[in-house]
Amino acid sequence: MSASGGSKAIIAALGANLGIAVIKFIAFAITGSSSMLAEGVHSVVDSGNQGLLLRGGQQAKRKATADHPFGYGRDRYVYGFLVALMLFSAGGLFALYEGIEKVRHPHKLESPIVAIVVLLIAIGLEGFSLRTAVGESRHLKAEDTWLGFIRHAKNPELPVVLLEDVAALIGLVFAFVAVGISALTDQAVWDGIGTCAIGALLIIVAVILVIETKSLLLGESAAPVEVAAIESALLGDGVDRVIHLRTMHLGPDELLVGAKVAMPSSATLADVATAIDAAEARVRAAVPTARVIYLEPDLDRGASS
Repeated sequence: MSASGGSKAIIAALGANLGIAVIKFIAFAITGSSSMLAEGVHSVVDSGNQGLLLRGGQQAKRKATADHPFGYGRDRYVYGFLVALMLFSAGGLFALYEGIEKVRHPHKLESPIVAIVVLLIAIGLEGFSLRTAVGESRHLKAEDTWLGFIRHAKNPELPVVLLEDVAALIGLVFAFVAVGISALTDQAVWDGIGTCAIGALLIIVAVILVIETKSLLLGESAAPVEVAAIESALLGDGVDRVIHLRTMHLGPDELLVGAKVAMPSSATLADVATAIDAAEARVRAAVPTARVIYLEPDLDRGASS
């Protein structure tokens, strides 16, 4: 996986979630808290999700073949989509089901102080994971807002890890409040309500991820600033005008560029070939991710072209 793949953030999240899952399940065994069970399952799902993201990064590095001439860069989007489905089904729906059952059939918590201590430890570990993900994402985010980064990023791993970590921290707060109120009021139904809140949170995050990764799977264009840079780079040295331009991400770090360009009617075949080669070189220099470029020379027929 490339440096922009955020492998450091994924590995940090994987290590944190594996440790958190173990202590959450131990706390569930001691306390019987459905919030702790939901959070334990959440951490297991998150660990599996990070494994899928790492697998997607490895699969994407495969060389192009005759069957897949543009390579396997989109495997990262496929695995990101699978992560969203996992978060929805194995995480959100399970927590919602468990919470509803606990609301219908509440039972007293045993040793709630254990659950509270475990939740505090988990909050610290998740905070470390989120801090790593934020650090890895900051240089890619640039001047964009965090919400804008989630929506516009062509790299699926970092937005997934960021949203998972934020959801995990909020879920831990829900569990902490639910266990605390249950212990103070001796009403275990609050534990079930907290579990339902965790499930709803995970489903919301999963839906956001599904929408964003589906868009990447369908094929998104380059960012407007990159499109402008490509169009500017195409002009000159025999290229009079860009008649139309299309771009599409083959992967987070690989861009397909197709354009029809207007050239002088007096240009010879040799002139056209030289101008096309020069234009491709300028585009690659301006936007290094533009690795697959197809240019169609044409005569300038005005707006009707």
